[in-house]
Amino acid sequence: MGDYYVGRRYYTEKTRFWGYVRRPRQPWEKSQLVIMNERVSRVPDRLPEESPDGGREFGYDHNREYRIRGRFSGEPAYDPNSNLVLPEFVPSSFDLIKESGGWLFHPEESYSPFRLPPRP
Repeated sequence: MGDYYVGRRYYTEKTRFWGYVRRPRQPWEKSQLVIMNERVSRVPDRLPEESPDGGREFGYDHNREYRIRGRFSGEPAYDPNSNLVLPEFVPSSFDLIKESGGWLFHPEESYSPFRLPPRP
């Protein structure tokens, strides 16, 4: 199996962060919101932001859970659309674990494509 992380895609419109990444067996409360650096491997939803034919587009994989091989670069990354400075993660591969991962931080969560879920 080797060394890996667990990642949950969290799509929020007009932002460039990818979602949450944690170590296996850690709770999501310990996860970090990250920006992916795609110099080694592209993220699974690397598609146009709008699909001309109504097919898949950027963010289609919201809430999917992945086994991600890669590493934190140790560098901060800035997302100008959310005005957040976040850890940069450099993935080398993605393997789908779950199509729908459920709630991240608490069962009362509801998804909004315009904001992040509140953390406990």
